[in-house]
Amino acid sequence: MTAMQAFMLTVFLATFIGLIKFQKVPERVFFTSTLVCLLASLVSTDDILKNAVNPGLVTLILLVFCSFTFERTSLLRKLSNILISGSKVKSTLRTLLSAAFASAIMNNTAVVASLINTIKNNTLINPGKLLLPLSFVAILGGTLTLVGTSTNLLVNSMFIEQSGTSLNFFDFTAVGLTALAICLVLILIRLPSLPNIAEEALQTKEYLLEAEVSDSSSLLGKTVEENGLRNLDSLFLVEVVRKGRLISPVTPEEVLQAKDKLIFTGDISKVKTLQQFDGLTLFAEQDGLLRDNLTEVVIKPDSSVIGKSLKSAGFRARFDAAVVAIRREGETLSGKLGEIVIQSGDFLVLAVGNDFSSRTNLSKNFFILSGHQPDNMLSGWRNNLCVVGFFTAIALSVFTSLSLLKCLMFFVAILVFTGCLTVNEIKRRFPLEIWMIVLSALTLAKGMENSGLAELMATNVESMLDGKSIYVAFALIFILSLIVTELVTNNAAAALMFPIAYNMAIGLDASPLPFVMAVAFAASGSFISPYGYQTNVMVYNAGNYRLADFVKFGLPISLTYSAVVIVMIPIIFPFSG
Repeated sequence: MTAMQAFMLTVFLATFIGLIKFQKVPERVFFTSTLVCLLASLVSTDDILKNAVNPGLVTLILLVFCSFTFERTSLLRKLSNILISGSKVKSTLRTLLSAAFASAIMNNTAVVASLINTIKNNTLINPGKLLLPLSFVAILGGTLTLVGTSTNLLVNSMFIEQSGTSLNFFDFTAVGLTALAICLVLILIRLPSLPNIAEEALQTKEYLLEAEVSDSSSLLGKTVEENGLRNLDSLFLVEVVRKGRLISPVTPEEVLQAKDKLIFTGDISKVKTLQQFDGLTLFAEQDGLLRDNLTEVVIKPDSSVIGKSLKSAGFRARFDAAVVAIRREGETLSGKLGEIVIQSGDFLVLAVGNDFSSRTNLSKNFFILSGHQPDNMLSGWRNNLCVVGFFTAIALSVFTSLSLLKCLMFFVAILVFTGCLTVNEIKRRFPLEIWMIVLSALTLAKGMENSGLAELMATNVESMLDGKSIYVAFALIFILSLIVTELVTNNAAAALMFPIAYNMAIGLDASPLPFVMAVAFAASGSFISPYGYQTNVMVYNAGNYRLADFVKFGLPISLTYSAVVIVMIPIIFPFSG
């Protein structure tokens, strides 16, 4: 191994370690590696610029814009209204199959978000029996087509760079459909093992609320018990923040002082109770926004406010909304509301201003569960144009010689010209993080090729396997990719494992396709951890599941999924192809 190859290998391993250590900012880790490769002359600026406009990457970006527009149509809302009716068995099948096939062409996170409230509010089936399966079938549905998940498109981008050809729209379907069918049967068999969620557990949302004692409050100089703050209906005083000092637990004898921040937990529907106390001002009330109609939202994974506190994010000015309360499942929040750092999947209750609904940045940052909907939802002929146009673009790419990239370019142009999609929305929705990850992954692969590390890996693979079957190498790639997916994000796992898988296939003189497919399917196979995939986080929060529920229900699904995929891929994509 030459010094340059050793350096490139060090960069690759450092990227992997960095992704584990800094899971929340994979794009920064990848791009740092790209700059190191450029600095060491492992790649040129021409290489980077070429990767920046990789056809697969451009297709992915255009599809993000199409999906954003598609989410604003009435299709999902109409679908959610007809799912649960009649018998329990038919309703369950209708809901799970609809979620799976919708996820094959749409963002599965949006599909799950749109169906959560329908499932939680139904009186036919206990939500505990449906929410977790909903997430799993959405993940499985995403594996059905090229556009079902960003992971498939990312893998396609790297495959185009290596082979010069694109994967077809339905290349994933045979394997994905088999996995969906078998796993769905297992899900239905194991539904009784899921917990029944009590109605109170679904209705009572343990949000964190903050109220401040004013200088003129009649509460001053009296104890918590004397002020009647000890036995509130569905609200519990858990902390007092006084001059930067946290007092917890709060005893009945604690005397209140001016400027004390009182931190409550409990049912957000009881928030108005606190307004009955003289001189007690809620966090949102300080902005003059507390109203009768509150709006509940979930923070999206690509929201611009993630990693920032409510104060540093400029929340009020950015969205014309003030946060009344915040909730994070699986973690007890503490301290001042304004200083809590926002995370993906957090539930917020907002008191909104008059301009909230017209803000164009809402759909990038929130899934709106109830309350005020944004004004930029599509209706009338624009709604129909978007739905028909999207399916037409997909159909043309499948049944004619036109590429998906060309079809999407024309479709996005039509959306812009007809006002279904604005230039400002394109700016706000540009998937910068995914773009940086794919660009950097392509550059790392190019660095491995330029340094000779890729060729070295390819020539050593056969001797390392010592005559063992190609199937062993293939299964090893799948298992490694599945493990890496649980350690880092699904897209990061696919980006890291693709060069290894591709060069292993070359070293074995085998077709790269089964190895490439192994990476794509493994990177999407997160069924054990509630934090492994965004839809899992959402149903974990919404259904008040425990970690043990995920492990017990998800482990058999994960094992079955893995077995099906490992068996099916070589049948559909032979090693000798």
